[in-house]
Amino acid sequence: MKHSGRDDDGGVVVSHPEQHRGPWRPRLDRPALVALLVGLVGVGYRLVLTLYTVPVSNSDEATFGLAALHIGQGRERPVFLYGQHYMGMLESYLAAPLLAVAGPSWPVLRLPMLALYAVFLYLAYRLTRRLYTPWFAVLVVGLLALGPERVVRDQLTVVGGRPEVKPAVLLMLLIAVGLAAGTVRHRRLAVALFGLLVGLAAWSDWLILPYLAVAGLALVWAVRRELLGWSGLLLVAGFVAGVAPMIVDNLRAGPGEDSLTVFREVSTKAGPSPQWSDRISGGLLEGVPLAHGLCPVDGCGRWQQWFGLLYPVLLVAAAVLALLAYRRAANTPRDTWAADTQPGTQSAGPGTPPGGTLRGARVGAVAQLALVVGAALTLLSYVRSPLAATSPLDNARYLSVLQLSLPAVLWPLWVAALACWRGTVGALGRLAGALATAVLAALTATTLVVTVLFASTGTAASRTEERQARELAAALRADGPHEVYGDYWTCNRLTFNTDESVVCAVLDGDLSPGQNRYRPYWRQVGRAARPGYVVEVDSPMDRRLRRLLGDRPDAAAVREVGGYRVYHPDTPVRPWR
Repeated sequence: MKHSGRDDDGGVVVSHPEQHRGPWRPRLDRPALVALLVGLVGVGYRLVLTLYTVPVSNSDEATFGLAALHIGQGRERPVFLYGQHYMGMLESYLAAPLLAVAGPSWPVLRLPMLALYAVFLYLAYRLTRRLYTPWFAVLVVGLLALGPERVVRDQLTVVGGRPEVKPAVLLMLLIAVGLAAGTVRHRRLAVALFGLLVGLAAWSDWLILPYLAVAGLALVWAVRRELLGWSGLLLVAGFVAGVAPMIVDNLRAGPGEDSLTVFREVSTKAGPSPQWSDRISGGLLEGVPLAHGLCPVDGCGRWQQWFGLLYPVLLVAAAVLALLAYRRAANTPRDTWAADTQPGTQSAGPGTPPGGTLRGARVGAVAQLALVVGAALTLLSYVRSPLAATSPLDNARYLSVLQLSLPAVLWPLWVAALACWRGTVGALGRLAGALATAVLAALTATTLVVTVLFASTGTAASRTEERQARELAAALRADGPHEVYGDYWTCNRLTFNTDESVVCAVLDGDLSPGQNRYRPYWRQVGRAARPGYVVEVDSPMDRRLRRLLGDRPDAAAVREVGGYRVYHPDTPVRPWR
């Protein structure tokens, strides 16, 4: 059992063991208990959403689900998402055993994402408490437990990358801090795990590369001498093992089909280049508030954009505090440090990790700075893209990784507010502290209100759309046709919902071949003697198909199901041929 000298936010103290008779039982202090309860509420809220398939499923997610079915059946071993060469399939491999037992099901497909969210929440608490203070970690957990549609969509839907890379980065930073503080027992194994996590994250989603870079630099700073020996070899071995699927696939890829080339082409599509002012506005005023759950999915009102304006200021302030923490640790004499870390005394200062050592305090400040730099690089990379200006609502999902830096971003506000309430600053400091308190309160209240509105009124549309998709799948599965053409957002979801008993090939609105991620489906429907057509009522594809069928006897829709028209003409309609 451990006992801490104090349990407030004046600084993290070093715990010391107490001897008790009988079996050892873990005991949570008050901040840990509150964080646990808040975290359970957050996980339970997302479990209910998962069971109701909210947010609504789509064909992108269905592609991952179909890949998981193929993996579970031993038919495929995909490295990247079907039709791509840069989005890893780790989420499909996690879901494959569950789908192999339960069959195609959206809640079952999303269960690994829910587990990853729970791990993310736990690691966020651990890292925040390690780098900052216990009650501040409770605040961070509380904000991360909330979530309107934009936030929970990135956390629960199986669309690649973000749910798994965020806990990976947090664990990497905890490993680096633990190695420096001397609290990690199996040091070489921890370094190998760090490398494995880097490799897996790089394979899963390249958007996390800025955070991987800064986490790697933190590790190098923490154990640079050890990395010259066996630890360095194990780090490289772990990385190679994690990224091996991507390496093998790229070695086999044809000219122009390697991941780097494909990703570069996707990121630099030709078109008009928006002004930098529009990109920054889309990134800061829309993307940042959406990524942090301050806005509904259809966009931010002006009163919700304030956090985007404040975000760069908070990053600068967080960087200054991290540098001051590092300087304070670096200038603390070792004998003073030893006295300050005895049981019952305060540590070297706020932001100093527990456990230990002067080097641990320094690497704690380095980890804080890594969170700041990771956020800055991610935001800079996002605003460089034209999509930040042309389609900020659809692409705000690329900023969801900024949740990793939430503790660093909010820390300056917490420090100012705490100093104000303790009365340790002058009039100007009290004014700044009052403003910081108001900002924290506004941030919490806004996130809570948007979350409650989504949970109470924003799920009806998703549930209606999901019900219609199930009705369509049940009708076609029972009565056919079983080979059909449809648009992109209909096809793979229909195929997944019917466990591939109905196979759908993708057409564009003009009835030309569309984006068929899994080519065997296109070929199977192409061989069908009498394929059907599934189109949304009065969509461009519906109107085009009616014009082609004209006054033929088989022109009428077979039936309307769940907002769709199902055509099954006697003669195939394939105008691209």
